[in-house]
Amino acid sequence: MSEEMRLIKKYPNRRLYDTKTSAYITLGDVKDLVLKFEPFKVLDAKTGDDLTRGILLQIILEEESGGLPLFSCELLSSFVRFYGSAMQGMLGKYLENNMRTFVDCQHKLQEQSRSIYGSNSHMEADFWAKFLNFQQPAMQSMMTAYMDQSKKMFQQMQDKLQNQTRNMFTGLQPSAVPDKAEK
Repeated sequence: MSEEMRLIKKYPNRRLYDTKTSAYITLGDVKDLVLKFEPFKVLDAKTGDDLTRGILLQIILEEESGGLPLFSCELLSSFVRFYGSAMQGMLGKYLENNMRTFVDCQHKLQEQSRSIYGSNSHMEADFWAKFLNFQQPAMQSMMTAYMDQSKKMFQQMQDKLQNQTRNMFTGLQPSAVPDKAEK
């Protein structure tokens, strides 16, 4: 049985109201919903517009502002450059698929550690800290190889699209334009 979508209303005073708990909540509370994988939707209380993406972007902005940022300036600049380009839609799907693959790998590694250590969360957290510290060069190498492979696949896809476009226009002949002298 799937969970019912949790509805959060955003009022003009910028406050968020959780209709499930009948209480005002903070951005931190919304972040907790994300971390718990609880499905929710944020709607403008007045217009009914979906504001979920904007709220998630606000959470990311707060996370990026404090502590260790996830996104470098170079990466963010690259994102900005893709807006309005023909590749904008493809980049979104590409990032989404890569993130899904990364999360799937993470889950598989966690399942393997649970099979070794059981469900002892303290021991599991300790294992991950030691594993990542010890394996950082190997993980970096694996991620580099993965990114190189993704880059090659993206290039192959781009080449295929170019070839298909070329083939599509090969059969078209330019229409005969009458010479001015013939008139």
